[in-house]
Amino acid sequence: MGASSTDELLKSNSSQKERYSKHVHDNVHGNIYLDPLALQFIDTEEFQRLRDLKQLGLSHLVYPGAVHSRFEHSLGVYWLAGTAVQTLKDYQGLELDIDDIDIQTVKLAGLLHDVGHGPFSHMFEREFLPRVLSGSNWSHEDMSLKMIDYIVDQHYIDIDSGRLDRVKEMIVTSHASQKSAKEKQFLYDIVANGRNGIDVDKFDYIVRDSRACGLGCNFQFERLMETMRVMGDEICYRAKDYLTVYKLFSARADLHRTVYTHAKVKAIELMLVDALLEANEHLGISSSIQQPAEFWKLDDTIINAILADPRPELKKARDIILRVRRRQLYQFCNEYSVPKAKQEHFKGINAQDIVCSQKAGEVTLKEEDVIVSIVKIDLTRGKKNPLESTNFYQDYCSDVKFLIDKEERISHLLPTFCQDMIVRVYAKEPHLVEAVSDAFENFQMKTYGEKTQVHSTPEKKKRRR
Repeated sequence: MGASSTDELLKSNSSQKERYSKHVHDNVHGNIYLDPLALQFIDTEEFQRLRDLKQLGLSHLVYPGAVHSRFEHSLGVYWLAGTAVQTLKDYQGLELDIDDIDIQTVKLAGLLHDVGHGPFSHMFEREFLPRVLSGSNWSHEDMSLKMIDYIVDQHYIDIDSGRLDRVKEMIVTSHASQKSAKEKQFLYDIVANGRNGIDVDKFDYIVRDSRACGLGCNFQFERLMETMRVMGDEICYRAKDYLTVYKLFSARADLHRTVYTHAKVKAIELMLVDALLEANEHLGISSSIQQPAEFWKLDDTIINAILADPRPELKKARDIILRVRRRQLYQFCNEYSVPKAKQEHFKGINAQDIVCSQKAGEVTLKEEDVIVSIVKIDLTRGKKNPLESTNFYQDYCSDVKFLIDKEERISHLLPTFCQDMIVRVYAKEPHLVEAVSDAFENFQMKTYGEKTQVHSTPEKKKRRR
């Protein structure tokens, strides 16, 4: 395919480009200008589907304000991606040979990076699909690539095939094997940074999610956007911004702890997984994940579809969803933070382990009564510190990049270990909380030689009186 009419428009003067742009007002970034090619993707039913995917899945049932969607997040990443590459062009344009086509390509990657996302945030691919498709390696990034091709074909979007390939590569650069060996590699680190995790996707959702949940945010992405520089085909940051970079990762970890993996949010997610498992065979939920023509019809409204379906086969699924609506949730019993020294040899805990640790009592637990949830919170790279993969420069006159060694402590308040592993147990019915909690404590003593009772159950509080 040759150069498209949109390519010609990009080469026109800025006043013409603005004339052909459309703008929307975003509550985080203000006015966002959408170019004609972006609008061709946005104005499709497949992209508009993102309006019906809440960015934080089920978190709004704990944080009522968290009702923002993947749609507005995608527009935000589009805008920040364009701002980032435009900033690099303004300061280093001649040196880096950044042109308008590069800018639009990066912006499109930001716009389309989540177009293949499943419903209910990451719960769908991390909790539900592994239960119904053993060994499933389905990912929303890979589905995004399929959806992009599908949208282009279905809506006859005029875009050069080589540029479309670059857009898709920029979306999956967090997977090293997918990364192209082409020039201008720094452009591939803007939307999904596989080197160290510093990218505009995080810039947007950290600020957007914090605001929606009514939480403060001490991370300022503007500072990093203004001072980023390319050295050796890699985006680097001023050494004096080391702590700002750290705040990016710590703010993300705080959101995981207080919002994304909140104990009650996880309880609701576990309930919805059970509901989807009950409905899957009758609604063919998992069978739609490979074909874009079917997948784009799947969104968060499936909850209402289950509730409205009168078939007796869906009664169990309906009953679980009604429990969520009536706030009759699975009960959080307790949690245990696995010590650093024991994480390396950690054995996945399951309901059977808890049930087998029960002592004789009034209630006899069964495996189906207990749910174990294992939560990992890190700084984006598991146990590795992403700052050790981040290059810095000394000042604007410098042309040398360098890593800041962990021994060169910027602050003694920064962590030396970068991952928390938390084991949580839930009881499906309130009258089982005491038995599950006691069994979990027994398991801790047997496995770790210690126990924690972070949250006392109501029964234990009564006994203490």
